[in-house]
Amino acid sequence: MGREVAETCMEGMIFEMVSTYSTRFYATKPELAARRIEAIGYQVGLQLSERYTTERPRFSDHLEAIKFICKDFWSELFNKQIDNLRTNHRGTFVLQDNRFRWLTRVRINSLPKKMDASQHDPSAPTPDNKTAQATSMHLYFPCGIIRGALSNLGIPCAVSADISNLPACEINYIL
Repeated sequence: MGREVAETCMEGMIFEMVSTYSTRFYATKPELAARRIEAIGYQVGLQLSERYTTERPRFSDHLEAIKFICKDFWSELFNKQIDNLRTNHRGTFVLQDNRFRWLTRVRINSLPKKMDASQHDPSAPTPDNKTAQATSMHLYFPCGIIRGALSNLGIPCAVSADISNLPACEINYIL
């Protein structure tokens, strides 16, 4: 039996890490906070994929590794498989989780609403923009985890995420 951590403790740790990096360490430079959070996720992904693949033979192709990420790796992290995997058959993959656990506590009604451009200066920071930025900061960690895991499996890639429909999350990676 492996070591386990309560899910609420994990969520609390991630929320606190994101909050600390984005409001205390790099309050005036959110891009640096995002890079640091993603780098931490990358290290976690490297170590987790190493742990989860120690008793497996190396994957023979990219598709096997991606299936591992969608089924086994995601199951270890979130106690469920990914809901949907799409590809354009040119190296772009989209993982879709319809109820991404690390975002279920984010208030859906706090995301930006459509604004009338004639009433607001789009470059001015609004509470909605700040909330959206804070919410998106929570995705740098899982993006880093996926990038680290794939990197450990010999698949260098770029990873990004989309949360336009909370709590659903789409994680995109390009090989």
